[in-house]
Amino acid sequence: MNILVVDDEKIIREGVRRAIQAGYPECRVFLAASPEEAIEVLQSEHVDAVFTDILMPGMTGLELMKLSRRRHPHVKWIVISAYSEFAYAQEAMRLGARDYLIKPIGKEKLIGLIAALETELKRDSRLTMENQLLKSNLKYLREAVFQRWASGLDIGRFDMTDLTERHPQFYLVMVRLESANRIHLEHFIVDNVLSELMDKQGHGFVVSLDSHSLLGLVTMREGVGVETFSAELKSHLHQCLKIPFHLSMSGSLSDFGRIPEEVKKLKQFGAIPAAKPVEKGGESSIDVALQYIRAHYDADLSLEKVASVVFLNPVYFSQLFKHKTGQGYKEYVIQLRIERAKELLQDPYLKIADVAERVGYQDMRHFTQVFRKKLTLTPTEYRKQFDCSS
Repeated sequence: MNILVVDDEKIIREGVRRAIQAGYPECRVFLAASPEEAIEVLQSEHVDAVFTDILMPGMTGLELMKLSRRRHPHVKWIVISAYSEFAYAQEAMRLGARDYLIKPIGKEKLIGLIAALETELKRDSRLTMENQLLKSNLKYLREAVFQRWASGLDIGRFDMTDLTERHPQFYLVMVRLESANRIHLEHFIVDNVLSELMDKQGHGFVVSLDSHSLLGLVTMREGVGVETFSAELKSHLHQCLKIPFHLSMSGSLSDFGRIPEEVKKLKQFGAIPAAKPVEKGGESSIDVALQYIRAHYDADLSLEKVASVVFLNPVYFSQLFKHKTGQGYKEYVIQLRIERAKELLQDPYLKIADVAERVGYQDMRHFTQVFRKKLTLTPTEYRKQFDCSS
């Protein structure tokens, strides 16, 4: 039996390992000082049971369990808590934990639990395990083939009929993580959040395009709009991620042959130029930010996002920006987008909704309100006025 012990206190980790190996020397015991380390062990080793502390810096043991259950459904979870954390232990049981241990951990209780776990694991059918492994392998094979297809690479004679039949109409969703650092945990979080939302609002799957980009294919359940899906996904990711990210979605698709082309568009839409460290002084950082804003006025331009591009605290960035430009950040972005919209509206073949999207507004009604507030005319009225004067 392979056991993973997750606790930020070394004395607890080592104590649990010694107790387990004293009673069951044949057990392999892996140690992790954080949920991040635990995720790496779960992905690289076969683990039968996880003993996890509840309260740890960063991610809690409950969050670790929630994120890992989908990918590791066979793992049995045992939570470790102090008496003052008993309510957390109760929540863990509701989430599907096998048991809980109260600190300080009694050796007899621990050995008894290991014995029970060993019996349960032996009772699990070998055939069931093999079937689960087969399903998992087929899933990964299918998704690996789809990843090649989405990237425009040859997939040989692999038959994608099963996929096309299950997704007669679908959307593509791309999440790109923006960090120069190692983002193993964040990548894992996006995979799980996106997969769970797909199961809740439809069905689909997620593949990794590279270390910073994930691609999902989802067919919405009847009655679920793409705007609802996108808004909920963005909300969940804002809550779970501590680094900037870019979310983009395709329109409704029915032809799998268009996927490589659509993926290219999503990549271009979400491409973020590598930001270089800002030179000394605030002036140069605002110059870089202005260049970035002018190049990405059609994308997410939240204050926090642009501040992170130039490695500044959002509050300090806001102060520098107003000092440099004489305008507040939000006002500057709105003005830039409206000026660009005025240019686009001169093209009579562009729909108002398309103009709105091209200048960064996904909601056409909101775009109309902002436009009218700035010019005392709606986009349609502005276009008619332009036609009359030409």
